[in-house]
Amino acid sequence: MIEVKDLSFAYGKTTILKDVNFIAKPKEITAIIGANGIGKSTLLKNICGILKNDGEIFYSGKNRSQYSPNEFTKRISYLSQDSGCEADLNVFEVVLLGRIGNLNYRVSDEEIEKVEGILERLDIRKLSSRRIGELSGGQRQRVFIAQALASEPEILILDEPTSSLDLYYQFEMLEMIKNLTVSESFTTITTLHQLNLVSRFADSVIVLDEGSVYKQGTPEEVLTIELLKNVYKMRTEIFRTSDGYTNIVPVCQCNEWR
Repeated sequence: MIEVKDLSFAYGKTTILKDVNFIAKPKEITAIIGANGIGKSTLLKNICGILKNDGEIFYSGKNRSQYSPNEFTKRISYLSQDSGCEADLNVFEVVLLGRIGNLNYRVSDEEIEKVEGILERLDIRKLSSRRIGELSGGQRQRVFIAQALASEPEILILDEPTSSLDLYYQFEMLEMIKNLTVSESFTTITTLHQLNLVSRFADSVIVLDEGSVYKQGTPEEVLTIELLKNVYKMRTEIFRTSDGYTNIVPVCQCNEWR
């Protein structure tokens, strides 16, 4: 579980986040949504310790300051929006790198078995000898998720994991993340732009607006016509699909805010 208390962050004199408070639970996907440039990616970087902030963050009940750097790194995996690999590595090596940190020493049979198990679980073992640069966008994202899992974390932080994928692979990727979150008891926090995907795959939704939490709740509680009008400045229509999910259709911009 992650608990964020009174988190604030600024770049110089520009305040990006102010008094952010929320809880993200194990076995749940917590989606962070909001308009472009509102601070979603910055919040993720604060949660995983890349940026320093004012406030407190508790991981499994312990303050961040109570963890050693090595212990903290093992507990949390972060997949950035622009994750990539410029090195000429194959899939097995990319995932192994996520487990041992470098490829400059002999790898034990146990580590090899761990990586092979992750590749098998994500159905990419057949790609293990392929160069990362040869893969499709969907395949590459699977590999980077596998790399994030290689350290056996408790917490997954994912910044727009579906941003470069078509509709089929967006569903496939989020279905996989959902299943892993439940089966491995991960606390998963992700940013997403596609609100219909948020409705289908998120357990909890945090809406950021003007650097603070505007609302947190289930997709049904959060994704309302009024909230979307206030936060996204859009008029929308909302329908329920045959399987009970929210489907959001944008109608027009709210010109009174322009």
